[in-house]
Order: sequence, then C-alpha cells, then structure tokens
Amino acid sequence: MKQKNEKPLANETTADQNEKPLEPNAEKTIFGTEESGDELLLSEEESIADAKLKEEIESLQKKYDDLNDAHLRLMAEFDNYRKRTLREKADMIKSAGESVIVNVLPLIDDLERGLKTAENASDVQAIKEGMDLIYSKFLSFLKQNGVTPIDTTNCAFDTTYHEAITTIPAPTEAQKGKIIDSVQKGYMMRDKVIRYAKVIVGE
Repeated sequence: MKQKNEKPLANETTADQNEKPLEPNAEKTIFGTEESGDELLLSEEESIADAKLKEEIESLQKKYDDLNDAHLRLMAEFDNYRKRTLREKADMIKSAGESVIVNVLPLIDDLERGLKTAENASDVQAIKEGMDLIYSKFLSFLKQNGVTPIDTTNCAFDTTYHEAITTIPAPTEAQKGKIIDSVQKGYMMRDKVIRYAKVIVGE
C-alpha cells in the first residue's frame, strides 16, 4: 500500500519564519546602554572624590601656611628676645662696673689725702690711724659688694678655700694638717671663691 507524501503545514512554516533571532546589533545596543550608565556613574563619583581631595589639599595647605607663619613669627620673636637679653646683660655689667668705680673713688680720695698728709707729718701714730681708717673703709666697701676674706686662723687646710704653696714640719702634733701661716689672703664673693688663700701647711 502506497504511503502518501507528507507535506509540511503551511502555518507551521510561516510561524518558524516569523520567529527571527535577535540581531547582534540589537544585543550590543542594550549592553552598550548599560555600560554607558555605569561609566557616567563612575565619572560622577570620581568628580566628587576629586573635589573632596582638592578641598582637603587646600585645607592642609592653609594649615601648613598658618603653622609656618606662626613658626617664623616665633623664631623672629625669640631672636629679638635673645638680642634684647644680651644687650640688657651687657648694660647691666657695664652699669655694675660703673657703680663699683663710683664707690671706689671716695676711697682713693682718702688715700691721696693720707699720702699728702704723710709727706709733712711728724706724728707717725697719726699716719697709722689714717691708714687704718682707709683700710677699714676698703673692707666695708668689699663687704657691701658681697666680698669677704677667707679665714685662715687656726684652720685645717681645705682645698675648697686654700692653696698650699709649701709645707713645713708642724711645731706640734695638733698643728699637723693645719695652716701654719698665710702668705696671701683669699676672698669670696658671696658663695664663690674669687681668690684662694695662699698658705703654709704643717705636716
């Protein structure tokens, strides 16, 4: 028995033909639109970040400029203070020196008068009394300026205040290590030794 040749239905053929695949250009258009949106968003975020960074840099630059200006002003003020202090110190030393000289002048006047009187004086005792008076005035002047003699009478030798120029056998056992004689007086200005007493020490 003969089979009939089956023919495709016209409707099915038409439907298959109508279902066309998406064109490649259409897919590119869709994805291209999404990528453009992402790029715009990223570009906007970068612009905001750049603006913030620029603002932060400007703020830091301003802080640096302010600190640098303050540092320069402080250095200038310190330099002025240093110069002023040195000038005041020099003036103080100069004034102190002038004050000392002014106070010494009356003592020199007394000494000159004493020497003039001694030229024609026959009274030795009067001359001695005059010299003692001048000497007392000198000691008083030194004391007023904080200068005092270093005591060496019956004292044990002490390198803090004394300078031994020589040693001799001690006359007695008790005088060993003690000052036997003073060759030159020593002086202190307040708590500082300005000249050591030169002494002879018993051994």
